[in-house]
Amino acid sequence: MTIRAAGEHGLLVETGSLEAAHRLDALLRAAPPAGVEEIVPGPETVLVVAPGADRPRLAALLAGLLRTAGEPAVPAAGEGGTVEIPVVYDGEDLEAVAELSGMTAGEVAARHAASPFVVGWLGFAPGFAYLVGLDPALHVPRLEVPRTAVPPGSVAIAGPYSAVYPSASPGGWRLLGRTDARVWDVTADPPATLAPGTRVRFRA
Repeated sequence: MTIRAAGEHGLLVETGSLEAAHRLDALLRAAPPAGVEEIVPGPETVLVVAPGADRPRLAALLAGLLRTAGEPAVPAAGEGGTVEIPVVYDGEDLEAVAELSGMTAGEVAARHAASPFVVGWLGFAPGFAYLVGLDPALHVPRLEVPRTAVPPGSVAIAGPYSAVYPSASPGGWRLLGRTDARVWDVTADPPATLAPGTRVRFRA
């Protein structure tokens, strides 16, 4: 366990695992310490931003919570439900992924849909969830030259991750298909459908 200063107002907690990061995130959101304004979970970290807080006291509190977060009995923020996302597997890179992985396009779609995904963390763009749990047979590199525009709702993979593009943006992930499901809506509360720890299943 390590807690480091991050900028003028933040503390970065290195949890040692994605699961512990999810549980610490859940504990902090259930009962935010005084002065905490932002909580940002990562692969094995949680950034806690608390302007004006007593940093040593907050660090001691986070250390105690992190010890609790190491217990599997503490649920992660998104645990308890599964979000199902319907997909039309007709992406521009589906055939290329099939060739790279030595499968047919249908086998790629079936393996992707069968993967037990969990939202690891959000980044890159609002609502962009990095989904862990992709079948290792589908671990392919990003495009050498990213696209200047990827349509919203594009279902993609890159390395060990999958994602749904929440809005139109540049991107270098390989496109397997598309969905009408909205994973980011600024008028909703919360605006992001996929929270860290949430289980996700794709349905062809």
